[in-house]
This record gives sequence, structure tokens and C-alpha cells, in this order.
Amino acid sequence: MRAATDVGGTFTDLVYYEVDRATGQSGQVRIAKVDTTPPNFEEGVVGSLAKAKISPADLDFFAHGATVVINALTERKGVKTALITTAGFRDVLEIARGNRPDLFNFAFHKPKPFVERHLRAELTERTNYKGMIERPVDLSPLPDMIAAFKHEGVEAIAIVFLHSYINPQNEQLAVDRIRKLWPEVSILASHAVSREWREYERTSTTVLSAYVHPIAERYIGTLEKKLSDQGFAGKPFMMQSNGGITTARAAKANPITMVESGPASGIFAAAYVGEAIGYHNLIVLDIGGTTAKCTLIEEGQVKVTTEYYIERDGKNPGYPIQTPVSDIVEIGNGGGSIAWVDVGGKLHVGPHSAAARPGPAAYGHGGTKATTTDANLVLGRIDPASFVGGEREPDWKAVDAAFAPLQLALDMSREEVARGIIRIANANMTRALRLVSTNKGHDPRDFSLMAFGGGGAMHAVALAEELKVPHVIIPVNSSVFSAWGMLLTDLRRDYLRTRMVPLASGSSSLIRDIFGELESEALNDYSDEDQPLTRQDIAFEYLVDMRYAGQQHTVKVPCTGANVGRIDIDATAASFHAAHEKRFTYRLDSAIELVNFHLVAKLVVPKPPLSPKPKTGRALADAIKGQRQVDYDVHGVHTATIYDGLLLEPDMEFHGPAVIQEPSVTCVIPPRHRVTIDRLGNYHIHLSFVEEA
Repeated sequence: MRAATDVGGTFTDLVYYEVDRATGQSGQVRIAKVDTTPPNFEEGVVGSLAKAKISPADLDFFAHGATVVINALTERKGVKTALITTAGFRDVLEIARGNRPDLFNFAFHKPKPFVERHLRAELTERTNYKGMIERPVDLSPLPDMIAAFKHEGVEAIAIVFLHSYINPQNEQLAVDRIRKLWPEVSILASHAVSREWREYERTSTTVLSAYVHPIAERYIGTLEKKLSDQGFAGKPFMMQSNGGITTARAAKANPITMVESGPASGIFAAAYVGEAIGYHNLIVLDIGGTTAKCTLIEEGQVKVTTEYYIERDGKNPGYPIQTPVSDIVEIGNGGGSIAWVDVGGKLHVGPHSAAARPGPAAYGHGGTKATTTDANLVLGRIDPASFVGGEREPDWKAVDAAFAPLQLALDMSREEVARGIIRIANANMTRALRLVSTNKGHDPRDFSLMAFGGGGAMHAVALAEELKVPHVIIPVNSSVFSAWGMLLTDLRRDYLRTRMVPLASGSSSLIRDIFGELESEALNDYSDEDQPLTRQDIAFEYLVDMRYAGQQHTVKVPCTGANVGRIDIDATAASFHAAHEKRFTYRLDSAIELVNFHLVAKLVVPKPPLSPKPKTGRALADAIKGQRQVDYDVHGVHTATIYDGLLLEPDMEFHGPAVIQEPSVTCVIPPRHRVTIDRLGNYHIHLSFVEEA
């Protein structure tokens, strides 16, 4: 039995399947959904197993993705954290960067640092940019510092010394001494979190990881204990932001790697499914209960970046996190996003969410605010008879009460307000989709939109119409797609080192040696986790961040020939020129410089097969559940044919107006658009404006 769970803002999803030990054949993938249980999220995980009637004792593999890290950061629910840094660099965290997004806002205020100034301390030490120690660290002030930190109630300490990314010796000495003086405190040093340059970004990353370290450690430990107490003999794997899973021990050591764990697994699952059905260029959209996340997959490749920010928008520079993260854009719009009217009488949707408790008004858990889900219910898009998979009746009294103040403020009917909520939510998501497509030089007409999450199928076609995307894909098990993606991911670790090396023929041996050091580190880390491994057991990917000499920013490309130990300088340079021109529209006849070496090390794990959906020969009419009035906004109100998605079979075809319903999926198809079912059971919506053209 192999299982994975994903904790979302509203629901906790479970995906599981069995493998016959004798034949190796995999059984059918099954799913379960339960309400998320904040603040004790592990209870929802155990509850999802109970709902599926699975005993943890029967599990051979268990993977888990959680929002505990990102929630602790955005809700400021981490622990009191202190920072120890090189003398003279105490205020790097507060000075930050001058490239703020809202340049002409004279009322601009920098984001408040996660560590207040009186908790930022300095030690005399200095390592230069070449990694040479010019001044050993003076540890004599540490006893007094620790006494002050204890008095302030500090629970975690971040240690960030200048140029420790290239030589961490001084940091290691400070860590060892603090552990002797104060064994109980949580300590994270920057060299264990990020080995890239840029002092502010590295300091921010280390501080944020330290801020959530005790929270994540307790959460993962509690989850391990609950599973173990119920008979689980193995160790859970944790989903990371880089699209791979890692051991619980590694996740507890550096929790910032899990900052966007849920969305990452869905993105890599989208690439996996796209490869299987022949669609390699995808705009990926994940709409959950609290947020919507999107990214772009080009030629089957998911972009992973270390230039990631939380709380960054058009007016706020946010907080940088220098850890490998799938390149996504996330906004506060989901099924539970709350609609509200400002003092000027303007309607907004999000970013605040009703979350799991109390949830949308229709859930009947005490919600008093109208949400996107409530609006979809009012407009007939969600079937009241199968609300939340038919497990509960909509609370119409609560819905009416939630819409009443909005109707009064806007002088509109309930349906008009609901239509406005959907339009604004779609507009917000459209802007996010443009950030990953047109804003980066990509034409949406060259891509297909793959949508998943609880609300993905509900909004996907309307978003595709706005962006002129010709084709929408709703994958099988789309409502639990991120959890399913965790069963498709390998164990993955990313090793990055900043080393300035010119891309020239004489640099081949040095480039090979640096990658060799990273390979040895990866082999040692993986061997520590379980049992000794050889180099052949690990799949390596060799990447480099490069720039034209004198530039500030870099472009990531593969290092050609590194996998066989023969660096092809000319081919690597050609890849860089092409990638730079695509990203920035020009190329230069200038020297090229390697800045960061990036080694991806993977251990392949078994994956569930993508089994074809059986064809029984039933007619399309057998899948029709009935008809109802559905408001399609700009397309008007139509009598829609309602299809049971579980009864739709490969090669079936029909046109809108229609709605496809599964227990946890509702796919809204406006008039004239054509729907087909592929061999795996995925829904394909072919937009009419393309076929008419």
C-alpha cells in the first residue's frame, strides 16, 4: 500500500493504491477528502486514512505535503528568533534591497524584519570572498549573548557570517559552541541552508528557516508519532518545494525547503501527465480553497528557481527565500476567498479566506461571509444535490445571510453579486496567469491550460477564453492532483555552490572538479539516510547559472557533457546565448561567466502507472444525470446537460452548455465548446473560437 496526503487550506486530500507483491501489478488509484484540521493538521491526515479505512500498519510508503511552513510565515506564527552575524552586518536584514516594486510611492515602508534589531547580535570574524579566513571567529561574547537571548524568550537562533557560503568554518565553530552553552535552543547556520552568495537573500532565508524550525520539527515529529502509534513501521517522506520528496529527518533539519511543497507536487504531476498524453507546453493552474497557483511548463520542463519571495506583490518587495522552488506565482484567490466591499463601494474577492473553519457559508460551519464557492453555488454551477460529494446539504440560510450585506452595499440581486464575485476572482487569476506567460514572452495560444485542485475545473474554461488558450485539460483525480503528484516524485536534493568561473576552454577541469565535490556530498547525504549507495544508484542533473561578464542577473542552463565528465564549453555557451535571448530578447558577443553550480541528485522511487480508463461500450446518454439552469456569466443562463464524470469513457464527445460532475470535481463548460475524453479519462475542452477560426 502506497499513500500520500496533501494538507490544503480547506481540505486534506488522500491518494492511495496497492501493489501486488507477487506480480508487481498496481491496483486502482483511490482518493479521500476530509476537512483540514487547524492548528493540529496531523489529525486531518490520520482522519483521511480512517475515512478510507486504511490502517497505517498496512502502509509501505507514505508521503506528505503540508502548508505548515508557509502558514507559519504568512500568519507570523513562528517562534521568537535571534540572529548572530559578522560584526558590521547586523542591519543587512533591515537594509534589504533598494529595488522596491512601488518606486514612486512616497509612503512606502519596507517590510518589517522577522528579527527585531535588539535580537540581532554580532561576532568579530571575517572570511573573504575567496574563502580565506582573515580573522578567526571570537566566541568570547557568546555567554553574554545567550543570557540576553534567554531573557528575551528566544527559541531559535540563525547564524549568518559573511562569505560562509564558500567557507563555513567560522559558522561551524559558532554553532558548536552555542550547542554546548545552550543545547535546548534551535540553531540553523546559513551554510546548512544556502550555499549561494548575496548576503541579504542568504540572511533572509536562514532567518525564515530558523523562525519555523521548531514549529516544523514539532509538526513532523507529531505526525511520525501518530502514524507509528497506529502501526506504521516506516518513515514518512516530506514533499519539498523543488518537486521532490525527502526524508523526515532532512525536512526537520531545514524546513524552508517545504515552503511550497503542495503546489510543487501538482506541477510535476502535470508535466508527467502531459508527457504521457503528448502535451509538452502547458500553463498549469492549481485552484485550492485558499490560493491559486500557476506556472508554465515548456517542452516538458518545470522551471526551478532559487529567486523566490513570499508576500511579494505590486507594492511590497516581500521576503526572499534562497531555496530551490518550482517557479510559481501564487495569489490569494480560491474557493474560500471572501468577497467584500471597500469604503468606496468597490467589490473585492480575497486575499482573505474562510479556510477550513468556518469555511464558506454554504458549508454550515458558521461561515458568515460570501465566498467564491458560495457564488458558484448560487449560479447553479455547483449542484446542491451533490454538494461536497453529496456529504452535506448547502446551508441556504447562511448563504442568504452572507450575501445580504453585499446586496445592500451594491444595490444588486444575489445572482448579480455572485456573478460579480466570479468575474473578479477570474480577473485576479487571469493576471496571475499572465505573469507566467505573456509577461515572460510566451504566447498563451501556443500552450494548453491544465487545471486541477478543488476549483480548477470550475474556472479553467473561463480563464482560457480570456487568455485565448485554445485547449483545456482537466486531468483524472484533479481535485487531489497535488497529493497524487507526491506518488510520482522521486527523492530529490539540490546542491548549489557559488563559484565565479569563466566559461572558457581552460576551465573544463575546474568545472568538472566542482561538480565532483557536489556529487560526493550528495552520495554521502543519501548514504547517511539509509544504506551505502554507489554513484550509479543516483540520477544526477548538472545545471549552471551563467551571465555575461559584468551583468547582475543569471540564466540557468544545462551544463553539456557534465554527465559523462567531459564539459562541452561550446555547447554550454550556445545554450546560454539562446536562453538569454529568449528571456531578455538579445544576446551579446561578450565573455560568459559561471556564477552558480547546481547539481540535482535523485533517487528514483516506484510510481503508480497511468492506466487507461476501461471502455465498457456504454452510450454517452448513459452518463447523463439530467439538466439544470446554469449561469455562464457572459454566455448567459442556459439549460445545461449534467454528465456523471465517473461514467464518461474514452472517445466520448459532446458540446456545451454542460457540467461534468464527480464527487469532488465540477467542470463547467460554456456553450459551443467541444469536450472529448482521452484514453486515460482526462477531460479535454476544445474552445469554439479556435475551431471556428
